[in-house]
Amino acid sequence: MGVNLGDLLTKEKCSLKDLSGKIIAIDAYNALYQFLSIIRQRDGTPLMDSQGRITSHLSGLLYRTANLVESGIMPVYVFDGAPHPLKAKTLAERKEIREEAEKEWKEALEKGDIETARKKAQQASRITDEILQQSKKLLDLLGIPWVQAPSEGEAQASYMARKGDVYAVASQDADSLLFGAPVLVRNLTISGRRKLPNKQVYIKIEPELVKLEETLKNLGVTREQLVDMAILIGTDFNEGVEGIGPKKSYDLIKKYGNIENALEAIGKHDAIDENTLKTVREIFLEPEVTDDYKLEWHPPDEKEVIAMLCDEHQFSKDRVMTALQKFQRMKNMFGQSRLF
Repeated sequence: MGVNLGDLLTKEKCSLKDLSGKIIAIDAYNALYQFLSIIRQRDGTPLMDSQGRITSHLSGLLYRTANLVESGIMPVYVFDGAPHPLKAKTLAERKEIREEAEKEWKEALEKGDIETARKKAQQASRITDEILQQSKKLLDLLGIPWVQAPSEGEAQASYMARKGDVYAVASQDADSLLFGAPVLVRNLTISGRRKLPNKQVYIKIEPELVKLEETLKNLGVTREQLVDMAILIGTDFNEGVEGIGPKKSYDLIKKYGNIENALEAIGKHDAIDENTLKTVREIFLEPEVTDDYKLEWHPPDEKEVIAMLCDEHQFSKDRVMTALQKFQRMKNMFGQSRLF
């Protein structure tokens, strides 16, 4: 998901403590997919309540948000709106991948291949309308603001960062930089270790910052040229040019200035349709966003959180109360007037 800019980005390690006191806009879909993918049983089955309803997303939202809040971070979740028509092919491909993965997951379970089953189950994760509604309801009960974007969530979050309403955008994708976010935070909701694909090898995962101006300065390009590089590689809105990855796209744009000149120079002037090029540039440089939002944090409604998670979905009351206490600690740390 998102554009692959490889090692071109200028990254710096950070900790949750470094982000204390800052407002962070979290790409909600990105986070929910993480929760649905990671929070599963050993054979890949997602967490469920007694009625067979998936609860992985609720568990992730509660405990990860509580940890962020305890660290002094003020989160706001930004949800995707209607996708741009150019994203239809990408979404159709993702749906096909999920359906195939679900089929292979079930086959692996029948064979008793637990390792493959879990891997395929993670790839089969999907966000339903019910999951979205439940997520927004839980955030309301936790007193955490969320914003409904008119289109791309990362575009809206980046707009809020450019306005200064939030410090950074939290996402695993680099698209936020193309949308103009001054600061991107990666690995904000992932901690500890992550297993490398198809290997019994684990790597340590830590939050990292990517600052747009530093990246542009180090690369010696403008944001418009960074967008052109992404289009050459391929984005959620276009396929890109065959054989061109992050390094080659950088070399071409650095040498020729823009896509038109670069494609002409390599004899592929018709590789990207003119209208598509114009539209994808506009998606990143002039995205559809809204000012219709208000960022306010409130103390959790503990009674209603318990009713939703424990009474309705059989969460452990002790664990939920422990998570809710983390909200109280941040309230004490920053003071009633400043935070709420």
